[in-house]
Amino acid sequence: MKARLELAVFAAGGVTRHPLPAEGKVVLGRAEESDIRIDDGSVSRRHAMIHIGPPLRIEDLGSANGTTVRREKGAGGTVRLLDTRVEAGKIVEFGVGDAINLGSTILVVRKLDDDEPEVRGDGAPSSYVIRDEAMKRLYALAERVAEGPISVLLLGETGVGKEVLAETIHRKSPRATGPFLRLNCAALSESLLESELFGHEKGAFTNAVRSKPGLFETAEKGTVFLDEVGELPLGIQVKLLRVLEDRQVMRVGGLAPRPIDVRFVSATNRDLASEVQKGTFRQDLYFRLNGIALSIPPLRERRSEIEPLAKTFAARAASSIGRSPPEITREALAAMTSYDWPGNVRELRNAIERAVVLCEGVIRPEDLVLEGRVQGAASAPRSVPLTGTVPLTSPIAEPPLSAFTFGADDQTSQLRGSVVDPTSSGSLREELGSLERQRMIDALEKCAGNQTAAAAMLGMPRRTFVSKLSAYNIPRPRKKG
Repeated sequence: MKARLELAVFAAGGVTRHPLPAEGKVVLGRAEESDIRIDDGSVSRRHAMIHIGPPLRIEDLGSANGTTVRREKGAGGTVRLLDTRVEAGKIVEFGVGDAINLGSTILVVRKLDDDEPEVRGDGAPSSYVIRDEAMKRLYALAERVAEGPISVLLLGETGVGKEVLAETIHRKSPRATGPFLRLNCAALSESLLESELFGHEKGAFTNAVRSKPGLFETAEKGTVFLDEVGELPLGIQVKLLRVLEDRQVMRVGGLAPRPIDVRFVSATNRDLASEVQKGTFRQDLYFRLNGIALSIPPLRERRSEIEPLAKTFAARAASSIGRSPPEITREALAAMTSYDWPGNVRELRNAIERAVVLCEGVIRPEDLVLEGRVQGAASAPRSVPLTGTVPLTSPIAEPPLSAFTFGADDQTSQLRGSVVDPTSSGSLREELGSLERQRMIDALEKCAGNQTAAAAMLGMPRRTFVSKLSAYNIPRPRKKG
């Protein structure tokens, strides 16, 4: 049986994953019609083509910024990285684990284990390392919550592991044998979101050539995970509320509702109570989703987990590209421990995966690309160019999440409510707004005007980023041809 392959794309400080076909050709580029679209200003519209063999081969399609293959060569215990530039129209062989530069992005083909699910987009690992005592208490509480049918709302910053906790709740629940379906509410337009959630009947709209069940119907007897639920448009919020109350779903273009049996787990990095006060999120839907809320602490508040997480991610990344797990120096571990990780576990995983690709058998502080944030761990730049990297900066602290929540540091199983202070200083708000505006402008400059990349760099949903461009009167960048 032929090994399954996926392509990991490192761009704008984040990683996306794309399953590759068993054979054929895959076009890479910035154009919408590309087989794998890479939304980065350094990538040409039709940049390169992967020929899937065996062997694996890469062809440059006349790109502006070039294509380079970086191979690992070893002799006599010494490991070196050799770069081969792919000339336009030429085809060069490469192997699983070799790094390919398209402009300033890095691509790596990796093998999927037989029992490893395919991941599309920004996936999270299904396994998790839990060493922090507060996290152990949180997961113990989540297992108790899993036993009942109550809706669960997961709160926490971007990248703290909300999806992993949602999967844990599903696996520990009576619905464990049913499907676990995830939908990112910020990733689709309102019309597509409605069709994906509720399904549609044949002829409901242009190109609806057949009936299609929605996510709620497909998840029958299982769990629906609504990620970034705070990004739901108000029109969809009304329909979702009806589903939660009636346990029935009406397909787009349908005439009669269909009964469903699913459990809802939602997640957000927003302060939904504050959104309710502003009128951007329905209070009745908030109460329905918030049967019980679990708050996940950021990685900087559980630093004891950084080292075991880093070693786990390094071993997994090395195995997927056919390498031995790299050693992580004490200096690199100290650098990671002193870093605040504004992107939390997701940022740590991305940094380690990139370091595994670029290092020469040993991960050192300079392999981690933690520019300007590490205290006492500065290192001289390496001769190996770290293309496709951006400086990492801590985002402005979000206001406290206002909800009745179970925090990871709760010793008892009593509900705790935090309240937004309506008398907070207006000048402080203005100062924070000014800082956020400047961070957005800086991110756009670093990402060559690419709004998707700038939003990812700041750990902000694209829809939120675009709306704040208007709110802060930041000129919308024009797309490059």
